[in-house]
Amino acid sequence: MDELRIGIIGSGFMGHTHAEAFAKYTQGARLVAVAGGSRVEGLARAYRIDAEPSVESLLERNDIDAVVITTPQSLHAEQVLAAARHRKHILLEKPMGVSLSECRSMSAACKEAGVNLMLGFTQRFRRGNQEAKRIIEAGEIGGIKMVRETMIAVNGTTIYPAWQQKKENLGTLLGYGVHSIDRIRWLTRSEIRSVTAHCSSPRGIEAEFSSHLFLRLTSGASASLLCDMECPPPGLPHSAFHSLVIGEEGIIDLDAYGELRVGRNGRWEVVFRQAAIDWERAGKFAPVRMQSYQDQDQEFINSVVERREPAVTAADGERAVEVALAAYRSSERGETVILPLTL
Repeated sequence: MDELRIGIIGSGFMGHTHAEAFAKYTQGARLVAVAGGSRVEGLARAYRIDAEPSVESLLERNDIDAVVITTPQSLHAEQVLAAARHRKHILLEKPMGVSLSECRSMSAACKEAGVNLMLGFTQRFRRGNQEAKRIIEAGEIGGIKMVRETMIAVNGTTIYPAWQQKKENLGTLLGYGVHSIDRIRWLTRSEIRSVTAHCSSPRGIEAEFSSHLFLRLTSGASASLLCDMECPPPGLPHSAFHSLVIGEEGIIDLDAYGELRVGRNGRWEVVFRQAAIDWERAGKFAPVRMQSYQDQDQEFINSVVERREPAVTAADGERAVEVALAAYRSSERGETVILPLTL
């Protein structure tokens, strides 16, 4: 295969982000067409690709090898199953789905069709996070005892899309907090075995927008996650994707969009510093923001061309969904939920 021919499903913010990544930041791929959403025509013009009238017509094309699905999570299962039927490889934006049965049906369909299904967990590809993982796996802070994750956004009810506020998409812990759930699993190389949580919704909104989780890991470590998408201004600095990892011999203070500091031998050291994303002048396509999408989307291309499993698998997607669903169940029932969940 000389190049991977790509179709985009979903023409919103993330559809544009992936179109930019494949068009300008990756090698071995070519954008072909886009379908789905109200901004199809504009995206097609911007990248000089075809605008398809429907997802099905895009999937029927013989000149598309793979699709990137960037639609609301309540649509993922239907679209992944359709893509698998057409033997298209799939890069699926998080979260994988809105139920475990959906996740498992997607995994089974892609396995049967012999196509790759990769989940879009870009935090695994941010350079600061990767350096933190290297430090942990090299044993430089000893065994992990505790992790504290924060994912906080100011006035999220006004900045997130209207579809995220609908009940069928469940909430922002599932929609966005799965990044932090996945980072806990990825950094610790441990599964989450129990969840105790409190979740809430803003007045007049059906979906959850704030959650606080306490997690026990199979390694014996504990973790917490504060995921608040309705924080009032001015918000909290360095809290959009922050992780504090306490080891037996050292500490990691990780801001995925700022500094990575390591505390060892009685002193702190800055070991990585990401340049700030210039939202005002460079906008959403600022190279600093696009770095993780470039590396992630290149990994998707490489996994298909090399006929191997991608770095982020369907199983990773399912595990993150399971923890989010367990948090909702814990909050509703007022009890600790043990994993794995029963359907």
